[in-house]
Order: sequence, then C-alpha cells, then structure tokens
Amino acid sequence: MTTSVAISNFPVQAPNVLAPRIRQIIRERQLKAIYQPIVQLRNADIIGYEGLIRGPSDSPLHSPLALFQAARECNLALEIEYLSRAVVLESFSRLGIKGKVFLNVSPDTLLMEGWKSGQTLRCIQESGLQPSQIVIELTENSPQLDYVALREATAHYRAMGFEIAMDDLGEGFSSLRMWSEIRPDYVKIDKHFIQNINLDPVKLQFVRSIQEIARNSGCRVIAEGIETHAELVTVRDLGVAFGQGYHFAHPKPQPETLLPVGVLETLRGVKAMIQSSPAGFMQTRATVANLVKFVQPVSRKATNECVFAMFEQNPSLHSIPVVEDGVPVGLIGRHTMIDRFARQYGKELYGRKSCEMMMDPAPLIVERSVSLHELSSLILEMEPYHLALGYIITDRGAYHGMGSGHDLLREITQMQIAAARYANPLTHLPGNVPINEQIDRMLDAGTPFIACYLDLDHFKPYNDVYGFRKGDEIIKLTSKLLLEHVDPEVDFVGHIGGDDFIALLQSADWETRCRALLDRFSEAVTSHFLDEDIVRGGIESEDRQGNRVFHPITSLSIGVVLVDPVHFHSHHEVAAAASSAKKQAKKMPGNTLFTDRRTQPYSA
Repeated sequence: MTTSVAISNFPVQAPNVLAPRIRQIIRERQLKAIYQPIVQLRNADIIGYEGLIRGPSDSPLHSPLALFQAARECNLALEIEYLSRAVVLESFSRLGIKGKVFLNVSPDTLLMEGWKSGQTLRCIQESGLQPSQIVIELTENSPQLDYVALREATAHYRAMGFEIAMDDLGEGFSSLRMWSEIRPDYVKIDKHFIQNINLDPVKLQFVRSIQEIARNSGCRVIAEGIETHAELVTVRDLGVAFGQGYHFAHPKPQPETLLPVGVLETLRGVKAMIQSSPAGFMQTRATVANLVKFVQPVSRKATNECVFAMFEQNPSLHSIPVVEDGVPVGLIGRHTMIDRFARQYGKELYGRKSCEMMMDPAPLIVERSVSLHELSSLILEMEPYHLALGYIITDRGAYHGMGSGHDLLREITQMQIAAARYANPLTHLPGNVPINEQIDRMLDAGTPFIACYLDLDHFKPYNDVYGFRKGDEIIKLTSKLLLEHVDPEVDFVGHIGGDDFIALLQSADWETRCRALLDRFSEAVTSHFLDEDIVRGGIESEDRQGNRVFHPITSLSIGVVLVDPVHFHSHHEVAAAASSAKKQAKKMPGNTLFTDRRTQPYSA
C-alpha cells in the first residue's frame, strides 16, 4: 500500500471502551473506500486500482492503521476487515471504471474466517464483480503464518479465476518466504526501496535483483511509492512492469482515469529524465514528500487532557498538529504541554479547557512539493525550536502529515554521501559507476540514444604552462557549458575523469546542440589565455628533450555514436565505440564533431 505510514497516537482506550465505537462503525457501515491507480510502465495504461479504506473522518479511527489496531484489540478484526472488503468492492462496482481492483486481505484473517466457507466469495458475488476483475492482495501482518494453509487458500481462489498479489516486499517479517510459498501473480516492492532509488545504488541493486527473480518465476513487479520523475524513469529502465504512487495520482473516492501529461510523455514517448548532477539532486528533485509521517491531528475543540494523554501514550511523539476542516491551524509541542501540566494544579486548571490555548498558532507549514534545500533554508531562518518541534506538511493546503528536523538532517546527509561517493569532486558530475549503470539501464530498456565522448585538445601543454589551477578552471568551464547545452529532462552528462566527459543524449536536435556547444567553447576558452597567446594562436612549451614546441589554443573534440540497443549490449561496447569516434574527431584541427554512423560495434 502506498498511503502514508500512520502513527497510532490517539489515547489508547481499553477494549471495552473502543468496542462499542467499532461495533457502531460496523453496524452503520461508516467506512469509505478510496482508490489509487496502478500503471503499466511500458505504455502508461492504468491496469487497475488498489482499494484502500478510511474510517470516520471525525474520529481517531480514521487512519487504517489505527482502525485495524483497535479492531484487533477488541477481537473485531474479522468483522472490520470483512466490511472493508465489502465497501471497497461495492464502491468499485458502482464506479463502473475499467481495470482490476486490488483487494487488501490479511493472511491471518483469510485463514481465520475459514476460506472454504466462502465468505469472501459471497462478498465478491454480492458486489456484481467477476473473479477476473479482482486481485487478492495479501498484506502481511504476522511473524507466524501457516504457509501450508495459505498455499491451499490462494490455490483455491486462483482456480476460480482470481489473481494473487503480495504487498510490501522487503518490509515485514517473512516476505521472501511468502513469495516462495504462494508464488503470487504480482509482487509489490515496499516504497522504502523506491524512494530516491535513482541516488541509492543499494536500493537499485535490490530492485534489480527482485526484478530478475520475478522474471524467472513468471511474476510481475509493482513498484510502490513512486513520487518523483527520477524514480519513475529509474524503475521503468530497470524493466519493472507496473508502478503506483503519488507521481501518478493520489488515492481518491473517484479515482483518476487519466494520468498527468508529463507522465504520459515520459512513458509513451520513452523520454528519460536523467539527473546529471548527483549533488544537484537536493536542489531540484528531493522534496518534503520524502519525509512525511502521518500524525493523527486534533481539533481546536479537543481538551488539553485528551492531548496530554496522547503524549503519554506515545513517548516518541514530539508534537501534535491542530487541524480544522482539513486545514492546519497550529501545533502543540510535548514540552509546552508537559510544562503546563507539571505546574501545581496545572492539570486541574487546564485539563478540560480547549487545547487551543497550548498551541503555537504560527508553526512552520510547508507544501509536500517544497524541495529539501528550500526547507532547510526556511528552518535556518526561523527560531531554533522549529527544528525540534517539527513542521506541518500540506498537500495543496490540506493537512498531509508531519516532518521532523531529525529526518530532514538524515535525508540531506544521505544524499550528500551518495553524491560524494559517485560524483567527480571537481565538477560534481556523475563518475564512471553511474555512467556505466545509466548506459546499461537505457540499453536494457531498449532506448536509443546518442553517446558523445568529449575530450579537450592540447590540454596537457596548457596545464604545464599555466598550472593545474588554471587547468581546473577550463575543466569546470567545459562542464558548465556542456550542462547548458543539453536538455536536463532527457539528457545525461557525466565526467569520466581528467578532461574527458560523456553525454548520453535523447534530444531530437542533438547535433545542433553539439555544434552550438563547440561554438560557445571556442569563444569562452580564450578568456583563460593571455593576450599574447591569443594573438599568437597558441602557446609554446618544452618537450622532454628540451625542444620548444608550439601548441594551438585548447579546443574541444566530440566523438558521436548513434546507439541502437538492438546492436549494442553493454556499456563496454558503447564506451569502446565512443572512444573510437573521439579519436577520429581529434585527428581534425580545432573544435570538431565526428559522427560514427555505423549501426553496430566493431567485432572484438
């Protein structure tokens, strides 16, 4: 499931207090279904929707985690889950939209109800849906499962035409064991492994391995929690079949049937946004959405006694948002509340009064689309207590969740470490590891591209005469101009090392861009030479024998290869072909472009 992780922070009441409320919810069917699309990444088709459930909106049982936790405590888990299924199926049937519905079912409850009794089947039949329209999505929630019984149960439903999915692979107790035992039709990768996958080689390898296992076992993979363009492109290029997440649509009672234009262009046009600068990720792509944790809010009408009980029951809770009509209006800090209650007669004086008197009416509130760089700048400009208190995160103005200063610092630190590990220290462009991985991903995805190998001519003599510091300035100039002349939405730029660069272009006007880069470099590089060298047209230096040798002004050579994935099979072949083209370009004087138009690499 791709919904925000909920924190059960409402006052934990005894089962005999909760039970009447839960029975009322069951009796009056006070549950609402919302749906989130599941998208085929090959062509942007919506193949189905995951049905999610919400409790009464004015209740601490609104979040599914709180609702089902309370139901288990009151021994009403079977009843609440059965009602949830009925609501999801009936609502989906009324919507009349195309595609499958993914129905969340816990293995424990599936076995508890006695699958042979046919309760789930009767529920489905009453909805008017056919088995072929339904995917039973097993949501693991127990460290001990009867795998033999579960295997029999899933085989029973498969025989009737249902498909089986397994949720949250990589999270929980024994997801790999469950995969091995029930052999599902779909397996969902937990969103933890998808967030920032484009920056994390460990997550990338995990998903690549899962994809390989799934391919060999005839299972289809669904990547949950896709929230950014870069995550979408990375997951798609790994060959993952389906995706789900906020980048496509938020869960709604009336779900989206059309995807955003940008997503359609990416998937149907096979456009790939490539983040050329790992260090630049924090500036542009990583957003507050990565930090959201759902904390159950309270209204202004809630008593201080109620809020104090929430803090008592959850020691890790630092603050509680105050929300009215879905809009955040304040924030109550743990220390403020405890300080007031610790005073003599504090509880008696304040306990039954509105919590509004305890709240900060001007908390830090940020939209989920705000970048982490912007958020860190905001916090630095504000009072220090905001870092400890946390901040409220909104989605188009509506309360969405909370974020903490600790999580922000951890996320920024992880991104900086990832950037430093694989970036060139001088230009901060991706180095050899991400370059090779990007080439292989594009080849595996069958994406044609233009490989450009760029090399500076007469650069060593310049270093010898002007010094390494001035040489570094020319390398940084080349990096800057290269980034200015590519399309950051579809093109990739890397720094192989020294004065060698690589560009993997998908821009239709790639040749025009390359020639414009050469013209601009020819103009800009002269500012790094003395006037007398410009007049002379170059520099003089001594060779190893002590002879004076003349070298022209530093120029740029670009070797180009048109890469067809049908004929190129690895980054080694692409690198060899591009290097050969670069050598041809360097044979010509001045700023030159050589295009090797062969359709396949030379034989070894």
